[in-house]
Amino acid sequence: MDWAFVHKTWDKWASTSIGSSGQPLKAALLINYDPYGPSRLLSTIAAQEGIKANPIELNHFVDYIKHNRLQTESFIIGPNQYLVTSIHENWFSARCMNTSKPAGEGAIVVQTAAYIFVALYDGSIGSASRAMAAADQFVWQLGRKNL
Repeated sequence: MDWAFVHKTWDKWASTSIGSSGQPLKAALLINYDPYGPSRLLSTIAAQEGIKANPIELNHFVDYIKHNRLQTESFIIGPNQYLVTSIHENWFSARCMNTSKPAGEGAIVVQTAAYIFVALYDGSIGSASRAMAAADQFVWQLGRKNL
């Protein structure tokens, strides 16, 4: 695993994609993930921006993905509970069920060879499109090294 590449790529990408002033994302997480590893091994947070994720809570989220509960259960990240709205080959999107924001909140989750990438955004359809473009840009960069 090329940690230096991952962190350099994350830092450069996060500085232009995450924040409150016109950026497409409000927060993002990068979680180490081995779908074939023993369940007793906890996934670790490789990087995070805009959120302070609890590693124990994230373990439940990783189990949710590992056991393919996308269509039967909701998931929690931070204070928010999400319901999956769209499932694709290596990614899915979800909407927040307990938001107080009028336009809502959403999440885009992408699984790569070595990571689960979570992009969180505020808003509806236009915001979701911008969030997906930002997420895709980061995942494409990881893909260049087969991560």
